[in-house]
Amino acid sequence: MSNGNPHCSFCGVDQSANKPLIAGAEGYICEACVLLANQVVTNWGRKRALNELHGPLPKPAEIKERLDAYAIGQGLAKEILAVAVYNHYKRLKHDSGDTAFGPLRGEVELGKSNILLIGPTGTGKTLLASTLAKIVGVPFVVADATTLTQAGYVGDDVENILVRLLEVADGNVGRAEWGIVYIDEIDKLARSPELQTLARDISGEGVQQALLRLVEGAQVKISPKSRKRESGSGGGDDVVLDTRNILFIAGGAFPGLEKHVQKRLTPGRAGIGFHAAPQAETDKADVETLLREIEPEDLRRFGLIPEFIGRFPIIAPLEPLDEAALVSILTEPRNALTKQYQVLFGYENVELEFTEDALKRIAAKAMERETGARGLRGILEQVLLRTMFDLPSHDDVTRCIVHADAIDGAAPVTLERRAAPQRARNGEA
Repeated sequence: MSNGNPHCSFCGVDQSANKPLIAGAEGYICEACVLLANQVVTNWGRKRALNELHGPLPKPAEIKERLDAYAIGQGLAKEILAVAVYNHYKRLKHDSGDTAFGPLRGEVELGKSNILLIGPTGTGKTLLASTLAKIVGVPFVVADATTLTQAGYVGDDVENILVRLLEVADGNVGRAEWGIVYIDEIDKLARSPELQTLARDISGEGVQQALLRLVEGAQVKISPKSRKRESGSGGGDDVVLDTRNILFIAGGAFPGLEKHVQKRLTPGRAGIGFHAAPQAETDKADVETLLREIEPEDLRRFGLIPEFIGRFPIIAPLEPLDEAALVSILTEPRNALTKQYQVLFGYENVELEFTEDALKRIAAKAMERETGARGLRGILEQVLLRTMFDLPSHDDVTRCIVHADAIDGAAPVTLERRAAPQRARNGEA
């Protein structure tokens, strides 16, 4: 500065052959300060986008409380999900310059932890994932693992998941990069032990391999052709999505996984053949206990490759639903099925009521079918079909009562009708 040479107006470095400066109207700036300014401005943009997504990030206890309003039970899984989602988006807020890490800021890079939901069908895996996305306020998409194949084969490429996420985000790349992807039926990708060694498992292990880069974090280029094939409209330049900040949640029923856990925890039997002690059947209580003891080794024995298991370090087991839980699902959540049908009947100015015995019978029937909560709507549709067919044609019905006999088909739904007008009775007389 004393020799009169041009210098950077931000850091004060003098211009030289190795440090050229960019001249402005009233000063200069060096390359290092340009890069720093770009990083600061980018962080400002990311922070604004993140605040537009969900504003203040709810605490884990608040997330679980809001999950309780939509899903019954699964306390452990809800706590695991609440902590994982809170930590994930807290990391994004920190990376956006919202708060500081203290002395470790800039020295420690936080990685993301994807989540694996394990539980029987109908226990609420998809519901929990979609509700989480609503709570946080980020784009959410569900992908079916059974439709995915390796690139180059008939079926959906794994990149199509990002195409759908970008569509849900209305083409906003920033929003899409903070979204949540739920991959359902992930257990169907397990490697089949009957498959020949030389055969190519394009819809099982091949998809696991293809998902590795996507799940861990990578720059994925989405061509206009892919967007056109997925949505019917394309055009424009390639779009690059960074999946490092996309939270992936995988879910599956994993039937028989508890046997692998039991084999690992239980010492081997002493005898074989006639001398071996018979192995007791695993009841539902034992299944719940065994699912809490799942380790990566059990998933590997089930058929998932170690590299894929390593990308999902957080395992959240879901408990099998009993009759009491199914009754609660029918009546307690904000969007409970009985409330939904009461609204439908309310459009016809008719009250709908379920007796306590009817609710228990519906739950018992769902357990007999082994469909979990997913089968409740089908049972209600079957029971109320005739009533919903006839009701719009009658304007004198005021109330419908569903008894246990109606659930079994032994009796129709009870209808209460309003009394005929007095004038009509006099006229008949």
